[in-house]
Amino acid sequence: MKISTDVILILRKISECVSREITTQEKLDFLAASNDFKRLIVWVTGSVIDSPEIVNELSSIDKIKAIPVLRRLRVCYSQPIKFLFSDLAELSTLLCPDLSQAMNSIRDVLLTDDEGAVRLSRVLSRGPFCSFFEDFERKLTIEKPHSMYPTSAFRESRGAIVATADDHAVEAMMSCHTYTSIRIEEHILSIDNQTLKNIYQPHGRCVCLIDQNVDDSYGGRIESYFAHHSVTLEKLVYRAMEIDKALNTVEKILGDFKSLGISRNEPILIIGGGVLADIGGLACALYHRNTPYIMVGSSIVSAIDAGPSPRTCCDGYGYKNLLGAYHSPILTITDRSFFKTLKVGWLRHGVAEIIKMAVVKDETLFCDLESAGSDLFKSKFGIEEDNVETQGIKELSDKILAGAMRSYVSAEYENLFETHQCRPHAYGHTWSPGFEIKAGLLHGHAVSIGMGFGAFLSKRKNWIDDQSFLRIIRLIENFELSLWHDVLLDEPLIWQAQQRIIEKRGGNLAAPVPKRKIGECGYINELDRCELRKTISEYHSFCSARDRHGIGIEPLCSDVGLEDPSTVHKPHEPVLAAQ
Repeated sequence: MKISTDVILILRKISECVSREITTQEKLDFLAASNDFKRLIVWVTGSVIDSPEIVNELSSIDKIKAIPVLRRLRVCYSQPIKFLFSDLAELSTLLCPDLSQAMNSIRDVLLTDDEGAVRLSRVLSRGPFCSFFEDFERKLTIEKPHSMYPTSAFRESRGAIVATADDHAVEAMMSCHTYTSIRIEEHILSIDNQTLKNIYQPHGRCVCLIDQNVDDSYGGRIESYFAHHSVTLEKLVYRAMEIDKALNTVEKILGDFKSLGISRNEPILIIGGGVLADIGGLACALYHRNTPYIMVGSSIVSAIDAGPSPRTCCDGYGYKNLLGAYHSPILTITDRSFFKTLKVGWLRHGVAEIIKMAVVKDETLFCDLESAGSDLFKSKFGIEEDNVETQGIKELSDKILAGAMRSYVSAEYENLFETHQCRPHAYGHTWSPGFEIKAGLLHGHAVSIGMGFGAFLSKRKNWIDDQSFLRIIRLIENFELSLWHDVLLDEPLIWQAQQRIIEKRGGNLAAPVPKRKIGECGYINELDRCELRKTISEYHSFCSARDRHGIGIEPLCSDVGLEDPSTVHKPHEPVLAAQ
């Protein structure tokens, strides 16, 4: 079936049916007897939604937002019919908006009517195609179990084995397809915004894990949004500083999940910064081993880095990010309206995660950052455009956010489980995790120090020319980020950080740095202790000649009102160099 013709035609026929002046029961019975409705159900449950044919068609008509809707429809057969019509209403809005009124009306009825809780399979069994669907169910159970008895619409596993004749030796091959969506939207909490409403109305409630600071600023708006849409809100408010990024916090979250009886297909809503993204995502990974979640980033780090990242984690045993799991959100939303209440220092350090992608992945993004300069965070990414002289900062901010997101996601999701260490998005994260906590640095400043040092190493190896090196340094400086901290003079600590990262990366240093030109990446794999010490000394001399001796503005956690993470660091427990 072609979406632009066949699917839209069937949606029109469904719309005509549900618009008739008959009871809801009669409408559903009519659909159960419709050959077109049967064709649609067979198609959506049996299709490979990420097939080139479907993806290319939706891309050609600029409707890729329909992909996650079709993905959810694939598991509609054994679900309550209210989920089916919620998805059909959203699909109609995307593909043919003139049908949305009729589809929204039947959806709203089914969300409150007892009939809406009846499974689609039961509705179909009442119609003249009951024998067909009996055979169809048997076929689905064998050939498409993910469609028949789904745990999640967002993961699909496949496998195969080969064994000896006596079965004493078995070799298995397993793969997992994980699906996620990334969106840049504004005013996600506006009553008119349908995104969260469409997701949570069929469930009847929303379990929301929220950063305490975000709740202070937006808690009332979140409550009003879900109350307006008749969705019960269960709010779990947590403080989320670096010192809270611990296993005991994850355990508390898990206890809250258990007390609320969260099911395996109920998506948690997480609203917060990078720390909450990490620990909340880890809790979701652990609970039922696969609880879906939606991430709404309230900071730069969570919006374009920690939020969409599949790497969920917490600190442990004095080591940074020691414990974790690979568990991506099903949807990441970047809403820069949340940036309005952030301190400039929060935004400044978050920009480091954008710079890293620009330097080693996207030259155009790098040039855009040069054009924006510090106006980017001073305007809070265009939210306070009137406060700066630069014209068009909002449009440039949009372009930068989108470019950073695309560059990061393309690098991250091509290597979901870190099965190799050719990871450009780890630029700046080779030595920095080893000194970040001890120095009490904000994450972004620790990363920018790592980026400056990495670029210096690259220039020293003649991998980049002097001009490119100085452009990178000036970009970091223009955003008032750090190039230096005296913690780098703790030679045993930095060497230990390097050894730890080698351990974490499977025996290779694999330090990503710019190579050849800005926007391209290479990997340093050999750096002995003597050379490391010598390079740090030379880099120190270089930084000493820079403005502020290479020290950024508000580089410490304490500078922006956060508790100093070094206060909970145990001296006898070295900080693990891990990302």
